[in-house]
Amino acid sequence: MREIGALAARYGFRVIEDASHAIGGRYLGEPVGNCRYSDITVFSFHPVKIITTGEGGMALTKDLDLAEKLRRFAHPRHHPRPARMVGATEGPWYYQQIELGFNYRMTTSRRAGYSQLQRLDELVARRHELADRYDALLVGLPVITPWRDPDAWSAFHLYVIRLDERPAGRTRRAVLRRCASGDRG
Repeated sequence: MREIGALAARYGFRVIEDASHAIGGRYLGEPVGNCRYSDITVFSFHPVKIITTGEGGMALTKDLDLAEKLRRFAHPRHHPRPARMVGATEGPWYYQQIELGFNYRMTTSRRAGYSQLQRLDELVARRHELADRYDALLVGLPVITPWRDPDAWSAFHLYVIRLDERPAGRTRRAVLRRCASGDRG
Protein backbone atom coordinates (compact mmCIF):
# COMPACT_ATOMS: atom_id res chain seq x y z
CA MET A 1 0.00 0.00 0.00
CA ARG A 2 2.88 2.37 0.71
CA GLU A 3 4.08 2.02 -2.88
CA ILE A 4 0.55 2.39 -4.28
CA GLY A 5 0.06 5.53 -2.16
CA ALA A 6 3.33 6.96 -3.47
CA LEU A 7 2.24 6.33 -7.08
CA ALA A 8 -1.13 7.97 -6.39
CA ALA A 9 0.60 11.05 -4.97
CA ARG A 10 2.98 11.20 -7.93
CA TYR A 11 0.40 10.73 -10.70
CA GLY A 12 -2.67 12.21 -9.04
CA PHE A 13 -5.07 9.27 -9.05
CA ARG A 14 -7.42 8.13 -6.29
CA VAL A 15 -7.04 4.83 -4.41
CA ILE A 16 -9.86 2.68 -3.09
CA GLU A 17 -8.39 0.05 -0.76
CA ASP A 18 -10.26 -3.24 -0.55
CA ALA A 19 -9.65 -4.40 3.02
CA SER A 20 -12.65 -6.74 3.06
CA HIS A 21 -10.60 -9.54 4.60
CA ALA A 22 -8.22 -7.41 6.64
CA ILE A 23 -10.20 -5.76 9.45
CA GLY A 24 -8.07 -6.00 12.57
CA GLY A 25 -4.87 -6.36 10.58
CA ARG A 26 -1.94 -3.96 10.78
CA TYR A 27 0.47 -2.63 8.16
CA LEU A 28 3.70 -0.86 9.11
CA GLY A 29 2.48 -0.68 12.70
CA GLU A 30 -0.85 1.00 11.89
CA PRO A 31 -4.38 -0.38 11.47
CA VAL A 32 -5.26 -1.58 7.98
CA GLY A 33 -7.85 0.77 6.55
CA ASN A 34 -6.67 3.98 8.21
CA CYS A 35 -6.51 5.61 4.75
CA ARG A 36 -2.85 6.60 5.06
CA TYR A 37 -2.24 5.27 1.54
CA SER A 38 -5.78 5.34 0.14
CA ASP A 39 -8.65 7.76 -0.29
CA ILE A 40 -11.32 5.23 0.72
CA THR A 41 -11.03 1.86 2.44
CA VAL A 42 -13.86 -0.67 2.32
CA PHE A 43 -14.54 -3.53 4.73
CA SER A 44 -17.01 -6.40 4.38
CA PHE A 45 -19.29 -7.69 7.13
CA HIS A 46 -20.33 -10.84 5.24
CA PRO A 47 -21.15 -13.82 7.52
CA VAL A 48 -17.72 -15.44 6.97
CA LYS A 49 -15.74 -12.33 7.92
CA ILE A 50 -14.11 -11.62 11.30
CA ILE A 51 -16.84 -9.11 12.13
CA THR A 52 -20.26 -9.86 10.70
CA THR A 53 -23.59 -8.13 10.51
CA GLY A 54 -25.03 -10.78 8.23
CA GLU A 55 -24.18 -8.68 5.17
CA GLY A 56 -23.11 -5.16 4.37
CA GLY A 57 -19.90 -3.34 5.01
CA MET A 58 -18.27 -0.04 5.76
CA ALA A 59 -16.37 2.60 3.81
CA LEU A 60 -13.84 4.82 5.58
CA THR A 61 -12.18 8.02 4.41
CA LYS A 62 -10.29 10.98 5.85
CA ASP A 63 -11.47 13.23 3.01
CA LEU A 64 -14.46 15.31 4.18
CA ASP A 65 -15.77 15.86 0.63
CA LEU A 66 -15.63 12.13 -0.12
CA ALA A 67 -17.31 11.40 3.23
CA GLU A 68 -20.16 13.77 2.34
CA LYS A 69 -20.53 12.14 -1.08
CA LEU A 70 -20.62 8.67 0.49
CA ARG A 71 -23.30 9.86 2.91
CA ARG A 72 -25.38 11.17 0.00
CA PHE A 73 -25.15 7.79 -1.74
CA ALA A 74 -26.10 5.94 1.43
CA HIS A 75 -28.85 8.35 2.52
CA PRO A 76 -30.37 10.01 -0.53
CA ARG A 77 -32.75 12.83 0.44
CA HIS A 78 -31.99 12.26 4.12
CA HIS A 79 -30.46 15.69 4.84
CA PRO A 80 -31.64 18.57 2.69
CA ARG A 81 -28.80 21.03 2.21
CA PRO A 82 -29.85 24.28 0.49
CA ALA A 83 -26.21 25.08 -0.37
CA ARG A 84 -26.03 21.93 -2.53
CA MET A 85 -29.41 22.41 -4.25
CA VAL A 86 -29.90 23.59 -7.79
CA GLY A 87 -32.01 26.73 -7.56
CA ALA A 88 -33.79 28.17 -4.55
CA THR A 89 -35.31 26.10 -1.79
CA GLU A 90 -39.02 26.40 -1.13
CA GLY A 91 -38.73 25.93 2.63
CA PRO A 92 -37.32 23.60 5.33
CA TRP A 93 -39.51 20.74 4.12
CA TYR A 94 -38.09 20.95 0.58
CA TYR A 95 -35.38 18.64 -0.72
CA GLN A 96 -33.78 17.67 -4.01
CA GLN A 97 -32.15 14.40 -4.86
CA ILE A 98 -28.74 15.72 -5.86
CA GLU A 99 -27.33 12.31 -6.79
CA LEU A 100 -28.89 8.91 -7.19
CA GLY A 101 -28.28 6.50 -4.34
CA PHE A 102 -29.83 3.73 -2.33
CA ASN A 103 -30.78 3.25 1.30
CA TYR A 104 -27.60 1.70 2.66
CA ARG A 105 -28.34 2.42 6.30
CA MET A 106 -27.70 -0.53 8.55
CA THR A 107 -30.72 -1.82 10.42
CA THR A 108 -30.65 -1.95 14.21
CA SER A 109 -30.73 -5.75 14.21
CA ARG A 110 -27.59 -5.81 12.05
CA ARG A 111 -25.60 -3.56 14.36
CA ALA A 112 -24.35 -6.56 16.33
CA GLY A 113 -21.06 -5.98 14.55
CA TYR A 114 -20.42 -3.06 16.88
CA SER A 115 -20.02 -5.36 19.89
CA GLN A 116 -17.67 -7.53 17.81
CA LEU A 117 -15.66 -4.45 16.91
CA GLN A 118 -15.03 -3.87 20.63
CA ARG A 119 -13.38 -7.33 20.71
CA LEU A 120 -11.53 -7.04 17.39
CA ASP A 121 -8.00 -7.26 18.82
CA GLU A 122 -9.01 -10.32 20.86
CA LEU A 123 -10.60 -11.99 17.81
CA VAL A 124 -7.54 -11.41 15.62
CA ALA A 125 -5.16 -12.53 18.38
CA ARG A 126 -7.13 -15.80 18.61
CA ARG A 127 -6.76 -16.27 14.86
CA HIS A 128 -3.00 -15.85 15.27
CA GLU A 129 -2.98 -18.48 18.01
CA LEU A 130 -4.78 -20.87 15.66
CA ALA A 131 -2.42 -20.04 12.79
CA ASP A 132 0.57 -20.75 15.05
CA ARG A 133 -1.03 -24.08 15.98
CA TYR A 134 -1.63 -24.97 12.32
CA ASP A 135 1.96 -24.02 11.48
CA ALA A 136 3.22 -26.40 14.19
CA LEU A 137 0.89 -29.24 13.19
CA LEU A 138 1.83 -28.98 9.52
CA VAL A 139 5.61 -29.16 10.04
CA GLY A 140 7.05 -31.98 8.00
CA LEU A 141 4.05 -32.26 5.70
CA PRO A 142 4.35 -31.42 2.00
CA VAL A 143 2.66 -28.04 2.35
CA ILE A 144 3.71 -24.42 2.27
CA THR A 145 2.13 -22.45 5.10
CA PRO A 146 1.20 -18.75 4.83
CA TRP A 147 4.11 -16.35 4.65
CA ARG A 148 4.04 -13.71 7.37
CA ASP A 149 5.10 -10.28 6.21
CA PRO A 150 7.33 -8.66 8.86
CA ASP A 151 5.70 -5.29 8.07
CA ALA A 152 2.18 -6.59 8.62
CA TRP A 153 -0.06 -8.25 11.20
CA SER A 154 -2.48 -10.39 9.23
CA ALA A 155 -6.13 -10.53 10.22
CA PHE A 156 -5.98 -14.21 9.17
CA HIS A 157 -9.40 -14.12 7.59
CA LEU A 158 -8.28 -17.36 5.96
CA TYR A 159 -5.37 -19.69 6.60
CA VAL A 160 -4.34 -20.86 3.15
CA ILE A 161 -1.76 -23.56 2.56
CA ARG A 162 -0.22 -24.59 -0.73
CA LEU A 163 0.44 -28.21 -1.53
CA ASP A 164 3.92 -29.16 -2.69
CA GLU A 165 2.97 -31.26 -5.72
CA ARG A 166 6.50 -32.19 -6.75
CA PRO A 167 6.32 -35.90 -5.89
CA ALA A 168 4.43 -37.74 -8.63
CA GLY A 169 0.84 -38.44 -7.73
CA ARG A 170 0.60 -35.79 -5.03
CA THR A 171 -2.16 -33.66 -6.44
CA ARG A 172 -4.69 -31.65 -4.49
CA ARG A 173 -7.37 -34.10 -5.53
CA ALA A 174 -5.34 -37.07 -4.29
CA VAL A 175 -4.54 -35.37 -0.97
CA LEU A 176 -8.18 -34.38 -0.43
CA ARG A 177 -9.29 -37.92 -1.20
CA ARG A 178 -6.81 -39.27 1.38
CA CYS A 179 -7.91 -36.70 3.96
CA ALA A 180 -11.56 -37.57 3.39
CA SER A 181 -10.77 -41.24 3.89
CA GLY A 182 -8.93 -40.53 7.15
CA ASP A 183 -5.59 -41.72 5.72
CA ARG A 184 -2.85 -39.50 7.21
CA GLY A 185 -0.01 -41.30 5.43
